[in-house]
Amino acid sequence: MILILLGAPGAGKGTQAERLIQRYHLHHLSTGDLLRAAVRAGNELGRLAKSFMDKGALVPDEVILGIIKDYLTAHKGEGLLFDGFPRTITQAEGLEELLAGQPVKTISLEAPDEIVIKRLSARRVCRSCGKIYNLNTGDIPGSGACACGGEIYQRDDDRAETIANRLKVFHQQTEPIIDFYRRRGAFLQVEGSGSPDDIFTRLQRLLD
Repeated sequence: MILILLGAPGAGKGTQAERLIQRYHLHHLSTGDLLRAAVRAGNELGRLAKSFMDKGALVPDEVILGIIKDYLTAHKGEGLLFDGFPRTITQAEGLEELLAGQPVKTISLEAPDEIVIKRLSARRVCRSCGKIYNLNTGDIPGSGACACGGEIYQRDDDRAETIANRLKVFHQQTEPIIDFYRRRGAFLQVEGSGSPDDIFTRLQRLLD
């Protein structure tokens, strides 16, 4: 099984990706992880990617697709979950070419902007150990401090105004990718509101 998981920030992709990987025995294919691995390996594509990363520039699509091609060759016939990729139409077309002939299902987790803003703006993080808490679930200790003793705080990118801007970028840049896959078929739209268990149940109904 090859899955492409799409959705807005805060739609629950990270949580559901973990569950899908375990349930369907998939390799979690993160382009960020692949880029870092290629850089560590020091191969030609890794050196090329590093030259852009060191300058803080975006790694070109052809370099990313080349690294993905190498990964697909090494894991031929194995289950994969693409998380956070593709991000552009060019990447989607390149990936389609790489996966030619292989059955692919695209899942879009859909959640209204107001739910995403409420979900993410309630997130808090321990400054020391990185543990994530959420005001909506009431799991923050009464002392206001993490179990490790660290300060629990709200990150700047979890503030409502920042989240609204991230959603604006998503609607402008990523929604065309969703339209691209909707036209291709094998497209699954899943309601992303409710508990993680509720969402995963909906996913299983479509995939089993």
